[in-house]
Amino acid sequence: MNRQLTFTPADDGLWEQYDQLATRAYGHPIGDITHLREHADLQVAVRGGRVVAGGLGILVDQFFGGAPVPSACLGDGCVAPEERGEHLATDMTAERLRPLIERGAVISTISTSSTGYARRLGWEAPTNVLAWAVATDDLKRSFTTEDFEVEHGLTDEAEALQRVLARQWNGPVHRPTWWTRWKQDKSNLTTYRFARPGHPATGLLSLTTKRHERHGTSLVVHDFWAAGQSAAAAMLAFLGRHNTRARTITFRRGTLPPYPTLLHGLRHHRTTADAWHPWMLRILDIPGAIRLRGWPIDLTTAVPIEIENETGDWGRWMLQVRAGAAEIVPAYVQGQVTFTQCQLAVWYAGGYRSTTSARMAGVHAVSEKALATLVRSTAQFEPWLPDHF
Repeated sequence: MNRQLTFTPADDGLWEQYDQLATRAYGHPIGDITHLREHADLQVAVRGGRVVAGGLGILVDQFFGGAPVPSACLGDGCVAPEERGEHLATDMTAERLRPLIERGAVISTISTSSTGYARRLGWEAPTNVLAWAVATDDLKRSFTTEDFEVEHGLTDEAEALQRVLARQWNGPVHRPTWWTRWKQDKSNLTTYRFARPGHPATGLLSLTTKRHERHGTSLVVHDFWAAGQSAAAAMLAFLGRHNTRARTITFRRGTLPPYPTLLHGLRHHRTTADAWHPWMLRILDIPGAIRLRGWPIDLTTAVPIEIENETGDWGRWMLQVRAGAAEIVPAYVQGQVTFTQCQLAVWYAGGYRSTTSARMAGVHAVSEKALATLVRSTAQFEPWLPDHF
């Protein structure tokens, strides 16, 4: 076998080769390789004139602490079956990240079932990801629309609402102008807006339906954005009104926000939750990621921390937070809290909701007060990534 391997950005011919390789490696066509061609970066590995590995990368902002942070979102990567076992995926990942880092990415997000492999490279999952299913009859009996009006179609006002609500979580994509059209086209989405009479929209719901094999339809929710509990309840009531055609409402993985409206509203809790592979976060540029993230306005602190680097050594840093901004600089004093690369990513995303959860994840701290301060600094918003790529 010709062992010479080269990595390169894909031209038209290599893009087509990669599409064919991904179909063979995954066992089915990958639609986003076509759908995202105008918006994604594709890096491939070539051996003997043949594409043997590759993957897409998208440079978008993700919200953390209410601020947009440039992120290298990696998706649809694969290695040819005959090339597996040679650590090609690790080298390919580095090549996929390189051009996105050059363009400003300071963090990276992936979604993968190979969590152990991703963890070895510095990614970690900040939170569980679940897909929910609930009977439409249960929704119909449990929730009311009150005085909300429902209108079909997406508007500029509704897209602005989604951006405002996305800032209230750690992880959602700051959707570029092409994002919504891409989602709608590839999944055949229908969108509805919810508002009280004479008021702006406070709810946005998108779903897809397909004919059930025997009767009615299968209904899957892709977007569920509500500005308050009343709007969320009205949206659940609207879904319940599909009970004559759809027996069950399914919320696609990660779509249902992690707040308790459904749990607290159902008369009978007969939901089903399926665990999916999680989204995972990696910090590519520590000072840049800290500087660009949002921070609590009312927090002023300086905490010495130690962070594991890519070679397994430990660097000493001083994190300083003041008036909604922060910076991290090299330091010489011993850290009061110690983060591995993976723990740093979870903390950054607000995945540690208490000092107990941080310690149970292996975070070492010589000062309980310092650990509590760090947890508070990123826990203002919860981790949630409803976007898929």
